[in-house]
Amino acid sequence: MDLMKRMGMGREESVSLIAENSYVQGELRFSAELIINGRVRGDVRADTSESGLNVGKKGEVALKMRELGKMTPEERQAAGPALNALKDEINSALSAKKAGLADSALDARLRDEWLDVTLPTRARRQGTIHPISQVTEEVTAIFAEMGFSVAEGPRIDTDWYNFDALNIPGHHPARAEMDTFYMHRADGDDRPPHVLRTHTSPVQIRSMEATGAPTRIICPGGVYRADYDQTHTPMFHQVEGLAIDRDISMANLKWVLEEFVKAYFEVDGVDLRFRASHFPFTEPSAEVDIRCSWRDGTLKVGEGDDWLEILGSGMVHPKVLQAGGIDPEEWQGFAFGMGIDRIAMLKYGIPDLRAFFDSDLRWLRHYGFSALDVPTLHGGLSR
Repeated sequence: MDLMKRMGMGREESVSLIAENSYVQGELRFSAELIINGRVRGDVRADTSESGLNVGKKGEVALKMRELGKMTPEERQAAGPALNALKDEINSALSAKKAGLADSALDARLRDEWLDVTLPTRARRQGTIHPISQVTEEVTAIFAEMGFSVAEGPRIDTDWYNFDALNIPGHHPARAEMDTFYMHRADGDDRPPHVLRTHTSPVQIRSMEATGAPTRIICPGGVYRADYDQTHTPMFHQVEGLAIDRDISMANLKWVLEEFVKAYFEVDGVDLRFRASHFPFTEPSAEVDIRCSWRDGTLKVGEGDDWLEILGSGMVHPKVLQAGGIDPEEWQGFAFGMGIDRIAMLKYGIPDLRAFFDSDLRWLRHYGFSALDVPTLHGGLSR
């Protein structure tokens, strides 16, 4: 009543405003009950004309605020703060109810979406090492024990390094475009032809140029040929070896290959058969077979009556030594080469070479290797 007196209102006007305020407060409580019961949707500050309560532009409080312009300055000075206080009281009540409803909704959601954080996490599948990478590491570990180091070179090379330096004549079928990928040359480009290397032998030439003799290296890496079937792909992997010294002979080559085969296939003994062959870059040349047997589709190395060809080898041709800057009158050496994909298929029973390049995760899980198992001769090449 003191507030009404300060506003200059008569008793009847005061009673009327108190009644209106009581009505608004009653409607606020009723509106809150409707909200709790889910019968009022959306923003609680929105129009609730169904219950007679509205604090928006067309609400009861807003209409009273518009009447301030018709009042005298003294009346306006008293009525304005009272209406603002009433508006703030209503908005505060609505905000409190809104916060309460939000808390109730959050509590209900937490009850429904309860999760035991002490449960163990889901198992995370680990990646695996590709068989090509694994076999490359195995081969590297074996030859490292015999004093060979790893040499690398470009996959795109000139035809001189890929063919001429290796004593491959110009009429050789391997130099035809049906077998070799040549890089495109624009009209007027006089640079020597470049190719995707067909073997890792160019690395041997580059290594001889760089380090001279004596030397012992292996050259693993990807190579390219225009071929595609169950046992051939346009891109595959090779490892070649080169050893040069003054007194090297075929006997040294035979011993190195025997030790490699025993270590790689993890057998105590193996028989090798050297068959005379011809390679332009070696003289004499030989293809190497290993004694084996096939039982239920499984290869057994070192036993049986069958023979399986696994690599080519021979003594380095004098012209190849000359191309590498080494005097063939003083030095000689042997070389060999084999397909990493092929020996991986033989050791681990992989039937189709094309699967190596399909990026099939199921295949990788089956044939892949643990990332932490580093192959060594003493700790074991494979698990």
